[in-house]
Amino acid sequence: MGVEIAISIAREETRVAVLDNGVVTDLYGDRAKDQDYVGNIYKGRVAKVLPGMQAAFIDIGLEKAAFMHVSDLSIDIEPGDTLVEGDDEDNKDSEVPKPKRQSSKPIEELLSEGQEVMVQISKGPIGTKGSRVTTYVSLPGRYLVFMPTVEHIGVSRRIPRDEERARLKEIMKRARRPGYGYIVRTVSEGVKEEELRSDVEFLHVLWQDVLTKRDQQPAPSLLHSDLSLSFRVVRDLFGRRVDRLLIDSRDEYNAIKGFVQRFSPEQTSRIHFYDKEESLFDYLGVEQEITRAMSRKVWLKSGGYLVIDHTEAMTVIDVNTGRFVGKRDQEETILRNNLEAAREIAYQVKLRGIGGIIIVDFIDMEREKNRDKVYHALVDAMSSDKARTRISRVSDLGLIEISRERVREDLLRSLSEPCHYCDGRGYTKSPMSVAYEIFREVRRLGHEIEQQRVVVGAHPAVALLLQEQELSGVEDLERRYSAKILVTPDERLHLEQFDLVVM
Repeated sequence: MGVEIAISIAREETRVAVLDNGVVTDLYGDRAKDQDYVGNIYKGRVAKVLPGMQAAFIDIGLEKAAFMHVSDLSIDIEPGDTLVEGDDEDNKDSEVPKPKRQSSKPIEELLSEGQEVMVQISKGPIGTKGSRVTTYVSLPGRYLVFMPTVEHIGVSRRIPRDEERARLKEIMKRARRPGYGYIVRTVSEGVKEEELRSDVEFLHVLWQDVLTKRDQQPAPSLLHSDLSLSFRVVRDLFGRRVDRLLIDSRDEYNAIKGFVQRFSPEQTSRIHFYDKEESLFDYLGVEQEITRAMSRKVWLKSGGYLVIDHTEAMTVIDVNTGRFVGKRDQEETILRNNLEAAREIAYQVKLRGIGGIIIVDFIDMEREKNRDKVYHALVDAMSSDKARTRISRVSDLGLIEISRERVREDLLRSLSEPCHYCDGRGYTKSPMSVAYEIFREVRRLGHEIEQQRVVVGAHPAVALLLQEQELSGVEDLERRYSAKILVTPDERLHLEQFDLVVM
């Protein structure tokens, strides 16, 4: 079946899925009302300098000010600073290395409030945080990433053959424009010199257009926006490894086919228009996988399961044996369950886009060699992840700590919001607890309700409890205070809310 890319276009959103042998490995989405700003270049104005954090907030015209650390600031760095040869792409295929020499001056000596600065969004807003920006601008093309602020030639380390990497570097030494930097992308493997030269010229014209807008437009303003999601996916992912690209929009199909025809005409035969009645994502089983990725509990094939919980500070993943009892000794059963869980955890973390600190609670193993097997299985499973990741060894408590770079809003945050009913807690008080709270409130009023009529308005579940199971408690209060207590159900009230009216 090989690698497939599915692009589903609707009026309100564009969704993209990458599948490898029928298994969904990546999901991307872009909603018309929730635009992805990563890669956009702005002329911004410094809103605030924070010496204590060595950072600044930049007004770029969006709802939230952008954040920039001093390490992302190229001011006081000479144009054309050279990166060390051989560093190429420690940060994978499309990310941009920074100069090895950074300014020794503190940020308060480099920036001042009101100062205008050209920046590019490197990370989109996540949760309550605004975008992160950098002055190390990069412009991705079909075969190259152009870096106008550094002088460096790099070749993607995902091109495995040393001789091909050397060939591409030699071509770029001839084709480059002096004073600028370039990274040769993975898709460039095997391309001819004229194609790389064409990309150099195209990106240079694009950069000159950005500079012209910078000089003419006021701050804050947008100077350059990246391609739409579907075109970015085609540019970045549609290479020789992809066997088929499916698109369910005739207009987008024609546009993408024309786009690819200009750059790689030999690849157009693998672009297909999907016109079946069943939706594209249903046909490929993507919708089912999205639903699974939104679930708190993820079942393993063996019968074990994962529980994935998100907190403000970290994500916690608990491994359980569930229905998996094994056929041998207990340690062997636990090991097999943990090994399967390690592979599924790597898959879920990448698919859901989970970043930050991740704590995995594996089932305790007594043997050191088994803990090592689980650790190496997790490392191997996450080795293909493009996000920067650090993984600790299994602790004596059976825990593994993962630190994963936040490259985008995780799937749960982007497709959901905190529960309005429980206020994001994940639980509510039980009807019994609310009923007893009402009893305490009546006692608190005490003598104020003597010889009075008290009307209690409560959620139907609480009212039913007071009228039936806890009726004796209501009658006891009536006798104690010589009062009449009337319980009325009110569907408009939250489960935890109630009204007490003394008449």
